[in-house]
Amino acid sequence: MALTTLIELLERLDGVHVQMLELAAEKKQTIMDNKVDALIDILNRESKLMKVIGQLEEERILAAYTVLQGVGIRSNLNLNLTELSRLIFDPEDKARLLHIQQKLSGTLHRLKEANDLNQKLIEQSLTFIDYSLDLLVGRPNQDITYHRPSDKGNNVNRSGIFDARG
Repeated sequence: MALTTLIELLERLDGVHVQMLELAAEKKQTIMDNKVDALIDILNRESKLMKVIGQLEEERILAAYTVLQGVGIRSNLNLNLTELSRLIFDPEDKARLLHIQQKLSGTLHRLKEANDLNQKLIEQSLTFIDYSLDLLVGRPNQDITYHRPSDKGNNVNRSGIFDARG
């Protein structure tokens, strides 16, 4: 019974991570389309799912300890699913546990890849924004000390498209 509860929690965790994966794909398109309001909405939905994941993780830890106690281990070992599966002797139960472990692992791997891609897209967007601002406004002068106006000569440096003097 305790193992069934653990497997159900792992399946629910996988389901929530699949939802996160769907949001990551939606986020990718939103970033590429430069829709800031939609991105904020996605981030709020991700935050809610992260809270659900946190709760499910706490329940999973308790269920894992219950499984350990069910097989006669009284200490609170922090075992991963592979180690825990070695303590399960029923072949069907072990297969179910290993199956959900592989499924969850695959989902988490795809989610990590999607998040890495989104992070790179955001970094590229910020780099482009910074470059665009540099073109429009120009870099501030590196030499910020006082120069007499007569020392400038006739060199009129216009940095960027807009000229604040004019």
